[in-house]
Amino acid sequence: MAEPGNGHVWKVGELATEAGLTVRTLHHYDRIGLVRPAGRTNTGHRLYIEADVQRLYQVLALRQLGLGLDQIANVLAGTVAMAQVLAAHRDYLAAQVAATQDLHALVAALATTAENRPDISANHFLGLIRRTVMVDDTVKQYFTQEQLAQLAQRREEFGELHVQQVEAGWGELIPQVDAAIEAGLDPASPQARQLAERWMGLLEQFHGGDPGLRDSLYRMQAANADRIQQEFRGPSSAQIEFIKAAACTRSMR
Repeated sequence: MAEPGNGHVWKVGELATEAGLTVRTLHHYDRIGLVRPAGRTNTGHRLYIEADVQRLYQVLALRQLGLGLDQIANVLAGTVAMAQVLAAHRDYLAAQVAATQDLHALVAALATTAENRPDISANHFLGLIRRTVMVDDTVKQYFTQEQLAQLAQRREEFGELHVQQVEAGWGELIPQVDAAIEAGLDPASPQARQLAERWMGLLEQFHGGDPGLRDSLYRMQAANADRIQQEFRGPSSAQIEFIKAAACTRSMR
């Protein structure tokens, strides 16, 4: 290819310096057809004109958004709508943010445990980490990435103190429901209906009235009921049935 005609011309090294890239990166963009130089010198060195530079800065702008080179090529070629690419990338980033927030929450909780229990053995602490990670993996089986992002946002909005208060609420309520069952309390009684109201209130703190989150939570609990009860002292099947019966009578009043 001959040298370009009139107008400013950039050699590859000059353009790399101006754009804050390496010469190797510009060579790669040329090889994959993303940003090709308009011409070459007689000795084969790449030469770029204004239109090439403008395209390069379009590529860099899209790279700042985190788009991959294949996505950028499709956008610039007009083979895919920009809105479609950005929507898909937005969802991907939301999932990444949720994953990072989850990891931050896990590390923060473990750090607090380590500070409060300096005598805990390494093996026991590693077992705690393993169990916590297993819970995280279980949750991901029943909630979509969008739901996980929604939960992370709700947790951020509420704050850790509120989350701890809700957890403490469950710690108080579950034994009370268990005691009511053992005492043979009638689910239609005012005391049972009050327990059901508190139970539903704590659940709503989690799902916020969102039907999708509520259904995902119920599916997870139903599929892992024994494990939740044994490992985390979660509600038993008998407790859930008692609350359902009490809630039913409450809604009929």
